Amino acid sequence: MADTLDRKTVHELAAGLAEKRWSSVEIVKDCLDAVRTRDKEIHAFLKFDADDALREAALSDERRAAGKALSAYDGIPVGIKDNIAVRDTTVSCASKLLENVVSPYDATAVAKLRARGFIPFGRLNMDEFAMGSSCENSAFGRTMNPRDTSRVPGGSSGGSAAAVAADLVPAALGSDTGGSIRQPAAFCGVVGLKPTYGRVSRFGLVAFASSLDQIGPLAKDVIDAGIILDTVSGKDEKDSTCLPLDPASSSAAAMEGAERRALDGLVFGMPKEYFSGPLAPGVAKIMEQTVAQIRSMGGKIVDVSLPHTKYAVAVYYIIATAEASANLARFDAVRYGRRIDGADLVDTYFKSRGAGFGQEVIRRILLGTYVLSSGYYDAYYLKAQKVRTLIRRDFAEAYKQCDLLLTPVTPAPAFKFGEKSDPLQMYLSDIFTIALNLSGQCGISVPAGTDEATGMPVGVQFLAPELEENRLLRAAAAFEAVRG
Repeated sequence: MADTLDRKTVHELAAGLAEKRWSSVEIVKDCLDAVRTRDKEIHAFLKFDADDALREAALSDERRAAGKALSAYDGIPVGIKDNIAVRDTTVSCASKLLENVVSPYDATAVAKLRARGFIPFGRLNMDEFAMGSSCENSAFGRTMNPRDTSRVPGGSSGGSAAAVAADLVPAALGSDTGGSIRQPAAFCGVVGLKPTYGRVSRFGLVAFASSLDQIGPLAKDVIDAGIILDTVSGKDEKDSTCLPLDPASSSAAAMEGAERRALDGLVFGMPKEYFSGPLAPGVAKIMEQTVAQIRSMGGKIVDVSLPHTKYAVAVYYIIATAEASANLARFDAVRYGRRIDGADLVDTYFKSRGAGFGQEVIRRILLGTYVLSSGYYDAYYLKAQKVRTLIRRDFAEAYKQCDLLLTPVTPAPAFKFGEKSDPLQMYLSDIFTIALNLSGQCGISVPAGTDEATGMPVGVQFLAPELEENRLLRAAAAFEAVRG
């Protein structure tokens, strides 16, 4: 069973379970062995409960033996980012403030995984409260990139991407507020899908920026991303922003694309603003190869414009920090969380939040409080919301000329730890991903090659209009199947 998990996808594991080549217990044992050996160097996991995972696997095997499997994927483990609630386990958001907080319930996405028999497996490291692009901001130590441990795995879902890339789990859930699924996926050489805002319930996701956050999968291939999306998507009365839609059928679309290996005249728009700035030579070369491949598969390339892209970083860091300031106000260390007693109630707030929150979280709370303050609200927050509307219109106009957009995911491959000490430099590493969150549409990062200079993976990004995940995954899977 030594090769059960390594390099095997969710759909390959499901086929093996159906054919009785292995059991769920054997799969989970492989995961546990991998975590105990490989994760010492990578540190993708904050914690995992081996006994609970094995118990769930044994129950899955019993169901399958009785002909009562909950789905084809019953018994397959999925890693969970530490800002997504799993009942009876900690949900710390990689923060000292919530270090010992145990969730009494499952997030809707986790409950839907369980309903199909998937096994929630461990708590994956992240930038504290999902605020970061490198997984260096975790209060419990940074996660390393499995391809080169001197380099970052990306963030904020760095633990999720690293766990999948290192074959510690076949797939994982992450969250994407400004690229936090797609950027680490590109850095680690895995697939990362950001669904349409509202496609997946946010109930049980600890909020960073409520109008931007979205749960999505990190996986080894596009088909797996579709399988996980199908599982966790769909209406949820517990989340008023969740769209009243049936679950997606994206896995079937992805399988169709992988089998056809053709793009059938799909038109791909290349926004000139995404190529006007400096791209690392390796990224630029792989983008050129991607364009050539798309054309060879029957796709068409056209130039389009997203003129307000130049404002996206500024708009994002006004809106996201404003919403973070409001959302994180609830963590007062009175009802739950780390508490440091002061001389009075106000002093207790200051001491508890000052010691509990890391520097990046404090920085964003301060920024958000400032832009919402009297005298500055109209100048910053209100203006940012107006520009956000213009960014959305840009995407709508671009899609009148094409079916999908094609862009880089990042300006360069994974950088080394400590390389971006200036916060602004770090913020700019998400320059190609944040506009999608502002528009609310869907996008996917797919591995497309290796940077010759660093030996690190490079991803390409496909974007689609809202609720067009099937079109997105069909094209991405076809590209992946040919690109290899």
